[in-house]
Amino acid sequence: MELGSALQFLDNKSILITGAAGFLAKIFVEKILRVQPNVKKLYLLLRAADHKSAVHRLHSEIIGKDLFRVLKEKCGKNFGSFISERITLVPGDISHEDLGIKDSDLVQEILNEVDVVVNLAATTNFDERYDVSLGLNTFGAKFVADFAKKCVKLKVLVHVSTAYVSGERTGLILENPYSMRETLNGVSGLDINVEKEIIEQKLNDLRLEGASDREITRAMKDLGIQRARFYGWPNTYVFTKAMGEMVVGEFKGTLPIVIIRPTIITSTFKEPFPGWAEGVRTIDSLAIGYAKGKLSFFLGDLDSVVDLIPADMVVNAMIVAMIAHASNQPSETIYQVGSSMRNPVKYCDLQDFGFRYFSKKPWINKDGKPVIVGKMRVMDSMASFHRYIALRYLLPLRGLEFANTAFCHFFQGVYSELNRKINFVTRMVDIYRPYLFFDAIFDDINTEKLRMAARSSLEESDMFYFDPKCIDWDDYFMNIHIPGIVKYIFK
Repeated sequence: MELGSALQFLDNKSILITGAAGFLAKIFVEKILRVQPNVKKLYLLLRAADHKSAVHRLHSEIIGKDLFRVLKEKCGKNFGSFISERITLVPGDISHEDLGIKDSDLVQEILNEVDVVVNLAATTNFDERYDVSLGLNTFGAKFVADFAKKCVKLKVLVHVSTAYVSGERTGLILENPYSMRETLNGVSGLDINVEKEIIEQKLNDLRLEGASDREITRAMKDLGIQRARFYGWPNTYVFTKAMGEMVVGEFKGTLPIVIIRPTIITSTFKEPFPGWAEGVRTIDSLAIGYAKGKLSFFLGDLDSVVDLIPADMVVNAMIVAMIAHASNQPSETIYQVGSSMRNPVKYCDLQDFGFRYFSKKPWINKDGKPVIVGKMRVMDSMASFHRYIALRYLLPLRGLEFANTAFCHFFQGVYSELNRKINFVTRMVDIYRPYLFFDAIFDDINTEKLRMAARSSLEESDMFYFDPKCIDWDDYFMNIHIPGIVKYIFK
C-alpha cells in the first residue's frame, strides 16, 4: 500500500462533508483547511431551512469556535475571503433522498465536482427517538451512499460509524462488516423497511389516541430500546448505526467504501492545539459530577478497559484511509480506531486521574468555596446498585407516598420530583450499563496495517499521526484532557 503525499492528494480536491457542525466534522474541516489551503472546495452539508440559516450555523457553530484560532492566525485578515473561497454551504438533510438539497443547480455541481464524500451526519444520543435515529443513522447512510454513487468523479466514500455496533459482545471484536439482516442474537427478520413501517404505525396509533408531544417522544424512545434489544443491541444508537453500516455495504454498488469505527472520542491530543473539546461527553460528565461533589459512587468494573481515542487521531486516520482507498475499484474496508489493543487504560486509572486532578485544583462552587473530593464508593454489580437505590431512595419514596396520601397530596410536588429523578437515573443506568461493565477489546489489525503503510510510505506521516501508543495517559488526562473540559465548561 503506497500512500505518497497526503498534501498532494488533497490539492485541488472537492470533498462533501455531511453533519458538518458535529464535533468530529469540525476538526476534520479545520485540519484540511490548515494543512492544505489549496483544497479546491469543501461542501458542508448542514441541517438548515435555507442558505441564511446555514450561514448562521457556519459562523456560530463552526468557524466561530476557538478550534479555528490557529487557522485564523495563519490567514490573518484574509481568513474571511479564504473561507468564502474554500467552503460552499449546502442546506439539506440526509434523512431525505438527494440529501434534502433543494437547489437543483447545487446538486448538479456537487455531483460533477466531488472527489470524496465523508458521512459524519448522525445522532449520537443513546436515548434518541427511534424515528429520528432510524432516519439519520440508517436511512441517512443509505441516502448518502445513493448520492455518492451518482458523483461522477468520486474516488471514495468514508462512512463514520462507531466501534460499539458490536453491542455487548465480549472478547476480541474483529473489524468485520455486517451483512444485511444480520443480528447480534440470531433473531431473524431484521428489515429496515419493516422497522420504518413499525414506527409509522406506532406514530399513527399515538395520534389517534390524542397523545401529547411529550408522550409521543417517550413512546418513540421506548420503541427504539425495545426494537434494539429484540435483535440483540443494547440501545437505539448502536442498533441504528449497525443498520447504517449494513445499508452502506448493501447499496455501495461499485464504490470504494471506508467505514471508520472510532471508540470513545476525547479531546484533541495535539492539533490544532491540545485539549480542545466541545460538549461534556459520557466519561466527562462522570468527572464533572465527581468534581462538583454530586457523584458519590461509581457503578462499574474498575478493572474494565475503557477504550478512548483523541479526536485528532480519529480525523488523521480518516484522512489516511481516504487516501489509501481512493480508486475506481469497489471495496469495503473497516478500520476500528481506538486504544484498547495497543495502549489500554482502565476505569481505575480514570478514577485516579480525577482524584489527583481535583485534589490539586478543586472545583469552586457557587459560594466560592472549593469542593473537597474523596475516593468514590464503587458498586461493582447491578445488584449492589439496585440495593443502594432501594435503601437510599425507594424506601423514603414509599414513606413520602404514604405521607402524601395521608395529608391530602400536600407533598405531591416533592414526591413527583423525587420519583422523576429515580426513574431518570434508573433509565440512564440501564442504557449505559453495557459500557460500565464492558469486557471486550477492539482488534485494529486493519488500522495497524494502515499505520505501518503511513510510516513507510506517507510523506507527511508526522502530520497525520494516529498511533495510540504515543499517548501517555497520565500526562494526557492531567495536563490536556481534564483542563480542556474544565475550560469548556467555564468559557
